Amino acid sequence: MNESTFAPGGGQPGLAELAAGQPHDEYARPATVGTAEIGSVAVRTFEARQSGAAAGADYDAELGAYGLSYADLGYGPYDDPDAEYEPDPEYAATLAPDAARQRRERVGPTGRPLPYFPIPAPVAEHGPAQIIAMCNQKGGVGKTTSTINLGAALAEYGRRVLLVDFDPQGALSVGLGVNPMELDVTVYNLLMERGLTADEVLLKTAVPGMDLLPSNIDLSAAEVQLVSEVARESALARALKPLLPDYDYVIIDCQPSLGLLTVNALTAAHSVIVPLECEFFALRGVALLTETIEKVCERLNPELRLDGILATMYDSRTVHSREVLARVVEAFGDHVFHTVIGRTVRFPETTVAGEPITTYATNSVGAAAYRQLAREVLDRCRPAE
Repeated sequence: MNESTFAPGGGQPGLAELAAGQPHDEYARPATVGTAEIGSVAVRTFEARQSGAAAGADYDAELGAYGLSYADLGYGPYDDPDAEYEPDPEYAATLAPDAARQRRERVGPTGRPLPYFPIPAPVAEHGPAQIIAMCNQKGGVGKTTSTINLGAALAEYGRRVLLVDFDPQGALSVGLGVNPMELDVTVYNLLMERGLTADEVLLKTAVPGMDLLPSNIDLSAAEVQLVSEVARESALARALKPLLPDYDYVIIDCQPSLGLLTVNALTAAHSVIVPLECEFFALRGVALLTETIEKVCERLNPELRLDGILATMYDSRTVHSREVLARVVEAFGDHVFHTVIGRTVRFPETTVAGEPITTYATNSVGAAAYRQLAREVLDRCRPAE
């Protein structure tokens, strides 16, 4: 399937396939991490991926093992931005009522002219990190899915990324193959126990350049215990501060509420991305969320800004999705990301597999969408001048 609706060249084949010059089949491939074969999706474990990730943790070394360079990957700054690409008609139908008009006039799903977001060049130095809070008080809008896949796409473009699971449900950890109930230390311990360092909690993921601060149900106790703490709203900011020089982006997956944990995330963050399901009930809560962001900005974190609202689970074949997206664009204008995440069966499958869509189904429409989102985030979410 051609993914050029989103990006020149679509998704990228695996490193081994590039080196061998073999065709890529996303439905039949064995799962690989670095040079290690780790079996089928059904028997894949986090420990197996951990050992594979350790073997290929250094991205440049991994490329060299295959006799490749960054330019060979096809998502460096070497693609032809003026080339013509034909979008997949089936998926284009979910993003624009008139796919032909979308191609002819370069109009994006939001109804605005769709800019070209250049594929970023690799960076020579890393840090200090920009902290992004993925926040919406309504559940089921794609916060965790967007955190995992945006992080993986940024790492694919050579950025070092730290994902912070700040939801007691531990969905982000589960989505990366971690069993939260088997963890001895989590982000809760990092918040509440003096003397514990982030390195004792940090987990390497199967994605080179992307790490995880995991969470489990213990984090729910922090909301009560932090009430009596001095500067309780800044607990997460203090915990993350030693890690910032080592990463380019820190993405916090917030819980679906506007409680003390979410306020901690907003206090620590430089910017906020609001995933918004294209559905009426999700739209109703945006005003309350933006009010909370304004209060945190006024009282706790003057540097906080709203970087964008990300439309998710969009299908333009339904009138309701189109109407909701149009109302969001009308209300928030340029704060709405040009990239829109459409519905696809691949996202539930990646949760079961415990890995991002960019590695599980690298040529899928969802992977192409999150790669475009990563390029748009790199363009938008820059340090304030």
